[in-house]
Amino acid sequence: MAASAVFKADLLGAIPNLRAFAVSLTHNTDRADDLVQETLVKAWDKHASFQPGTNLKAWLFTILRNEFYSQMRKRGREVQDSDGAMTARLAVHPSQHGSVDLEDFRTALNTLPEDQREAIILIGASGFSYEEAAEICGCAVGTIKSRVSRARTRLQEVLGVSGEADYGPDAIAVQVLSSV
Repeated sequence: MAASAVFKADLLGAIPNLRAFAVSLTHNTDRADDLVQETLVKAWDKHASFQPGTNLKAWLFTILRNEFYSQMRKRGREVQDSDGAMTARLAVHPSQHGSVDLEDFRTALNTLPEDQREAIILIGASGFSYEEAAEICGCAVGTIKSRVSRARTRLQEVLGVSGEADYGPDAIAVQVLSSV
């Protein structure tokens, strides 16, 4: 018999013992069969590194044990998500749309007159109250409200925004994200 034929015969002869060891590790016959199969594939792939005359059974059991622990470590890093709940929480609006929207907003903001731009930044971006913004600008509260109103109207015109639905993900992205 050639060396490969002897190795193959010895490999096949070790299967019942490998399977028994795999069942004792996994406590599941299906997983044990998969583990034995993976062990045999690895052993066959590396049979050139096996030293004839040494203990083949010990070599195979070592491969099986190492494969078992590798699978266990891998399973420890995996998250069970059969219903897709975890994946659904991970779905986000693509950032490239936000970058484009922000650049469009900056351009539109720069088209506003300075007094309106200052008022809308103080109220909308900085979070000041109308009273605080009026004090900062040295004008009446009604003037700040008027400037902010005109600035919002102008921004809506320049950006082509008609309501809240124009912000965030588009209709296609919403449909894709909700079906995940």
